[in-house]
Amino acid sequence: MESLKRSAKELLGLQLTRKQLLDFENYALDLTAWNEYSNLTAIVDRRGILVKHFLDSLSCLLAIRNLQNPTHGLQLIDVGSGAGFPGIPLAIVYPEIHLTLMDATEKKCAFMRHMVAKLALPTTYVLNRRAENVGQDPEYRGSFDWAIARAVAHLPILLEYLLPITRSGGYCLVQKADSAREEIQDAERALAVLGGEIENVLSVELPGIPETRHLIVIRKVAATPDTYPRRVGVAAKRPLL
Repeated sequence: MESLKRSAKELLGLQLTRKQLLDFENYALDLTAWNEYSNLTAIVDRRGILVKHFLDSLSCLLAIRNLQNPTHGLQLIDVGSGAGFPGIPLAIVYPEIHLTLMDATEKKCAFMRHMVAKLALPTTYVLNRRAENVGQDPEYRGSFDWAIARAVAHLPILLEYLLPITRSGGYCLVQKADSAREEIQDAERALAVLGGEIENVLSVELPGIPETRHLIVIRKVAATPDTYPRRVGVAAKRPLL
């Protein structure tokens, strides 16, 4: 964990506490153990977990802190969270965040519920539902300050999942690799239809990772039409290109 502590300081100016490092240690151990029978992630080596999961997740703070202090009870949803990335690492560092971890796969949600309980994250909730259904649910639609996702899908598809649940004036944050610029071009129609606007694109260099990571920040500038998101599977089959 010393390498994570050092990299978090160098990359993010983040001083991880002893308790936070212990939480990350327990997270890594349980992820490895559960992955033997649940197939939660393809990244199973120690270095990969620390950099490609933990540090990559924490890099979201470069975007969030530039726009809004994350310690003041932000309502944040992590869409397609899988084994809890990037949401749980953010909650370890800032437990004040009101975090919803959403995934359609129950075995992944079971692991996330286990980690939320083990790490005692009091304002983190796990939601086992499809993004399209959540986006049409009045309880969640337009209610989040931040809707975030890693490389779950092509950007035009992701925007149909994220923008309907983001409040007016709120933000979406999408983590992408080298395809970021091309995907932004592909997303012009989706942005116009769904009420989004590219606010910023930040580049992140992770130690030992040759490819540059990109944080795409989208501001919600207009209401999303009631017809979006469309029913389950439609966004992936007929994306707004």
